[in-house]
Amino acid sequence: MERIVFVVDDDDKVRESLTRLLSSAGYTVQGFSSAGLFLSASLPALPCCLILDMKMPGSNGFDVVATLEKRGDALPVIFISGYGTIPATVQAMKAGAREFFTKPVRSDQLLCAVEEALNAAQKNLASRTEHAASTLRLEKLTPREREVLELAIGGLLNKQIATELGISEITVKVHKRRVMDKMQTRSLADLVRAAERLHIASTRSR
Repeated sequence: MERIVFVVDDDDKVRESLTRLLSSAGYTVQGFSSAGLFLSASLPALPCCLILDMKMPGSNGFDVVATLEKRGDALPVIFISGYGTIPATVQAMKAGAREFFTKPVRSDQLLCAVEEALNAAQKNLASRTEHAASTLRLEKLTPREREVLELAIGGLLNKQIATELGISEITVKVHKRRVMDKMQTRSLADLVRAAERLHIASTRSR
């Protein structure tokens, strides 16, 4: 899978130097000379990370991160700055930065940070993709199947679910099998874990 590193820095020499370094390491790189240009670009559904200059004309790195989070486009950020101070570093970390480097950045440190950021992005993307797929599977359940699901993950046996819903135990078994098939789970334990990921609350017999 292709992985992309975005470099946002108004200093042409810095941006071009970072682009060459990252490209030579095998990464796909997209450079932007301003925060506005970067924020106007659409982010692909691929593992991405952002190398972001802390201070740029008309904007700062914290504004960019806040905008990304507001849009739901949060991605791992590596801050770089020509003014490395302890307060700036603390502020960057509080803003969610994975790393904060002072220019000039050591190549080995930056490449290590980028690899870690992209690995984190890849895991996050896989998690979001699986959550979206699970949500679609959940939406295929009928209202009755949803009731059976919520009772089953609450620990009720088929006989108890039948009593709760006023249906036969055989019918419960049929509904439960359909739930398992639609949710693509092989066991009750798998079903419980899937429900937890979707924040589905269990219901129990009154």
